[in-house]
Amino acid sequence: MLRRPPSGSVPDAPGVYLFRDPAGAVLYVGKAKSVRKRLANYFARDLEVRTRAMVEHADSVEWIVTDNEVAALMLEYSLIKVHRPRFNIRLRDDKSFPYLALTRHQEWPRVSVMRGRRRKGVQYFGPYAHAYAIRQTRDLLLRTFPIRSCTDSKFRTHEALGRPCLLFHIERCAGPCVGEVDAETYQRHVDGLAAFLAGDSEDITGRLEEEMQAAAVAQEYERAARIRDQLAAVKRALARQELVTQRRDTFDLIAFEEDDLEVVLVVLNITRGRVTGRKTTVLDRVEDVTTPQLVGVMIGQLYGDERPPREVLVQELPEDPDVWTEWLALRRGTKVSLRVPLRGAKRRLMETARANAMEEFSRHRLKRASDHNARARDLRSLQLQLGLARAPLRIECYDISTIQGTDTVGSMVVFEDGLPKKSDYRRFRVKTVEAQDDFAAMEEVLRRRFTAYLAERDLPVEERGRFAYPPSLVVVDGGAGQLGRAVAVLDELGLDIAAVGLAKRLEAVYRPGHSEPLVIPRGEPALYLIQRVRDEAHRFAVAYHRTLRGKRMVDSLLDAVPGVGPTRKKALLRRFGSLKRMRSAEIDQLAEVVPDAVAIELYEALHR
Repeated sequence: MLRRPPSGSVPDAPGVYLFRDPAGAVLYVGKAKSVRKRLANYFARDLEVRTRAMVEHADSVEWIVTDNEVAALMLEYSLIKVHRPRFNIRLRDDKSFPYLALTRHQEWPRVSVMRGRRRKGVQYFGPYAHAYAIRQTRDLLLRTFPIRSCTDSKFRTHEALGRPCLLFHIERCAGPCVGEVDAETYQRHVDGLAAFLAGDSEDITGRLEEEMQAAAVAQEYERAARIRDQLAAVKRALARQELVTQRRDTFDLIAFEEDDLEVVLVVLNITRGRVTGRKTTVLDRVEDVTTPQLVGVMIGQLYGDERPPREVLVQELPEDPDVWTEWLALRRGTKVSLRVPLRGAKRRLMETARANAMEEFSRHRLKRASDHNARARDLRSLQLQLGLARAPLRIECYDISTIQGTDTVGSMVVFEDGLPKKSDYRRFRVKTVEAQDDFAAMEEVLRRRFTAYLAERDLPVEERGRFAYPPSLVVVDGGAGQLGRAVAVLDELGLDIAAVGLAKRLEAVYRPGHSEPLVIPRGEPALYLIQRVRDEAHRFAVAYHRTLRGKRMVDSLLDAVPGVGPTRKKALLRRFGSLKRMRSAEIDQLAEVVPDAVAIELYEALHR
């Protein structure tokens, strides 16, 4: 069991600390402005679930003092890379991302698609989203820059035979294996391809156009036609690199979507206004970190081995942004700008990248739901974790949404066989609770739902209504208090239905008769299933609450306008649909629905 080191023995200085298990393996590596103050936090009583699990597994802690915070950042990254601690967030291995690579260290450099670890003497471009896209780009560019793409063994074979391969005959290789090209010309092809992939496309297209025109003037029409075809191939390859800014800026953009368990990271590499690289990856959120701390983790791992560009755009600034800016500058060797884009094309690009991250995140989470066997394992896992008699084939989850007790609503979402059954979703407008009281609101919602069930369960099947079927498991969004109200309602109505409470921290599940919450292990499918159910109930409740709040705002504004009664209010809403559209309308547009005098009053009220 880990004992707290004496406070006086821990340095009050910047540095790195390592938690080790009884076997000496590193569990976690962290950095701090003050190692003494940071380590003290790990021995507090109210630790987060994941932090507590790490401390319980640890047997010892040690530290290394550094000169400053930037040095601590560098040392932390190096130690994480060496030890790969299980409780540190780490980017997945780049083996899943294809790069276009030039083997600069060889006598006759080769272009190929590569994955995996970086190799010395190889120049990389990318990463690209799909391998087929990068191969198509490579094939187009070989028409203009005919360097070899064959393997070394194939090159030696044709060198020994004294005759080139098919690629030479279709003009996609200059034939270095048989001496058809001199080293200087071949090197120009290699440099031209590298310049194009690095974003220097305008000089290349301009040079080809000049050569084509010169050949035409000299009446070398066959050569002019070949250059024309090369230029067309370059332009087609260029079209594959999306133009995102009119200014020829070079920067990296980092966007993400997160929840308590996972993070989807999207990184776009922009070179001279065009997208030249794209990376999307899913991170397991094994650390208890805030969003700014998470941004710092991602920056550190993205540029730990890579030279950053002059500008790095992030969705949110990391904790201690000045320290990270200094660290990036040291990695690059020159000044680096680290900021959040607030306007213009870069802001729009950030919004697009974040939308891509959200879409990828939804796709990642729903991928499990598309497989019946996976759903069966999820339900079996939930059954075992909660100690249920059988798998919960119908799960109902309830959530409350309110702002200071106004427009309080409840939601009920239904999952059958691990999938959402939206036709059975229900929403409740809380009627008996005046002030903000989530416990009482939850009690009202559950009592209304299960009273309706009791009234319908004995009716003939064809006469049953929307609450006719009981769940196998009731999940309430909240801790012991909300669960206590749910159990009281079920007991009062004489219903034997399992119920649990899911706390805001997703690992904590409260069960009746247990004083301590259940912590579902992170690898269990049950955790992902119950998370999806809770998130869906929250989304459904918030959407209904926003609808009611918006309707109340419209009603309160229109009711204050002389001449606008119930009939004209309905006509205005039917015509414009929302208060926002009504506010953006001109007086003559409002006058198409109400009299001129009323339209003037309404326009003034909307813009007052």
